[in-house]
Amino acid sequence: MSETTYPLTWELDSLFDHPESEGFQERFSAFQQDLQTLASVSESLPSVSTDAASVQAWVEFLQKFELAESLYQEIYALIGCHAAADADNTAFQQWEARLAALDPLRQQMATNLEFALQEAETDQLDQFLAADDWLQRNSFFVEELRRNSALRFPKEQETLAAELGVDGIHAWGRLYDRLSSALRITVMQRGELVQKSPGQVQFDTAERTVRQNNFYAADTAWNSIADTCADALNHIAGTRLTRYRRLGLEDHLVAPLRYNRMQRATLDAMWSVVAERKHVLVDYLQRKAQILGLDGLAWYDLQAPLPRGSHSDPELDYQTACDLVSQTFDGFSGELGDFARRAIDQRWIEVEDRPGKRQGGFCTGFPLQKQSRIFMTFTNSPDSMSTLAHELGHAYHSYVLRDQPLLLQEYPMNLAETASTFAEAVLGDRRLESARETQEQLVILDTMLSDSVSFLMNIHARYVFENQFHLERMSGELTADRLSELMLAAQKETYLDALDDAGWNPRFWISKLHFYISQFPFYNFPYTFGYLLSLGVYALSGDLGDEFPDQYKRLLLATGCQQTEDAVQSTLGYDLTDGDFWHRSLDIVEQRVQRFLELSS
Repeated sequence: MSETTYPLTWELDSLFDHPESEGFQERFSAFQQDLQTLASVSESLPSVSTDAASVQAWVEFLQKFELAESLYQEIYALIGCHAAADADNTAFQQWEARLAALDPLRQQMATNLEFALQEAETDQLDQFLAADDWLQRNSFFVEELRRNSALRFPKEQETLAAELGVDGIHAWGRLYDRLSSALRITVMQRGELVQKSPGQVQFDTAERTVRQNNFYAADTAWNSIADTCADALNHIAGTRLTRYRRLGLEDHLVAPLRYNRMQRATLDAMWSVVAERKHVLVDYLQRKAQILGLDGLAWYDLQAPLPRGSHSDPELDYQTACDLVSQTFDGFSGELGDFARRAIDQRWIEVEDRPGKRQGGFCTGFPLQKQSRIFMTFTNSPDSMSTLAHELGHAYHSYVLRDQPLLLQEYPMNLAETASTFAEAVLGDRRLESARETQEQLVILDTMLSDSVSFLMNIHARYVFENQFHLERMSGELTADRLSELMLAAQKETYLDALDDAGWNPRFWISKLHFYISQFPFYNFPYTFGYLLSLGVYALSGDLGDEFPDQYKRLLLATGCQQTEDAVQSTLGYDLTDGDFWHRSLDIVEQRVQRFLELSS
């Protein structure tokens, strides 16, 4: 990485004691004891009523619950940060396991709350919430607890399931984290064989032979753990399907839709429009292949950069990327730009390219500290800069919500991805507007359309794969080979067979960590939702002018206290179950494709 005056590693010690310190051990033990006490108290909560003593007992408990959940989030975030930055450190892995062991206590409290609220009549609950100002402010959270009770077993079964989950479904997720973190990929670099972590292996280099060799080296490495990963995936999905069957749920999509506060009609409308309109991306992929001098693109060519022109820098260093992102955000709102500079200057971001880091990127929050931390590996590329903007968008979302009640700062994943992909849209469009040379415009459009391919084809493939996998998993476990067959079929369907015949990635299911996140089912479709929602929202910015940044903030605030469809309807006036909104988003994609084709003709 080029030399930079901006810090490449984050600062964590001001947030919490280091996990290897005695202070952390003491704080963790105290927290564990407090959680046990609070879980015990949840067993004797009074019935929901307007009786003054009952209202007071509920308010006092929920306030303690709010603090405990916020503190848990901070401990979870801290351990996760350290474990991601130093993936080989077994002490951090042990702390992850110890923290996971507290989940049954949290589930115990949530179960008791949900069942107590489920027993109340609607009118009774409304009167209860109106009896206290604090309850009124947090009424959405209380009502969400009641709605979520539909996904709970009877109390004793739910408690048992939570305890078994520590060494069951969640253990399989942790196993995958350890396997993928320990994996090393042997690649050729400057004439020597070197070992790299998965996150260090690049597929966005200009040399096709490098991309190709990296791809096959990575594929070989991932294939070495295929059978174990197949076991993990089978058991994670199998546990969920058993739960869904016992609950009498319609299918495997009921739970993820509930967790995303989203209607099935919205999901169906979105995918229907995507399937109808994304064929324009085939024209983009074919033209990109021509520009690169290829008959067709392979999987490892999708992130290949276009020729940059004689007046463009050969690579994008971190400092330049930070300055571009901050200045671009300024063009949208001064607050967003200032926030980005604060996050960079105050060391909220870990970007150093070094061995031993986990793959991928994330943003995690410390709600009591009103701060976030961002993890990624910067590889001197436009794609890395987009990732930086993406994660800063997440952090800004939390920043906007920082003064809301702690219980109303949580938002579902689909709405979380709106802020992040919106930040990428701002970056892409502002850069495109300021670009003077045709080649520079093409490079920017290529980055933007590469994102479109990711959200409308790659993630659609993950959804199709995961959906079919769950259907077949109901009849028994699938082999690694069968999983690869499903992935290949999903890719060909959703990429509209647009890649070179030998250019697919059937073992993609092994390397994509999103399939192994045990806490959240169907982790993938919210990305497409957030991407298209952000494009639709961004399309409105021209109509609203200077008023738009404030309206955008109102949307972000609504994500913590409304259902998905209500949040958009109340702030922007659009019905997400209607295809019109999604067509508006795809119009932007089509316009970008047409501009790319015109500039490259």
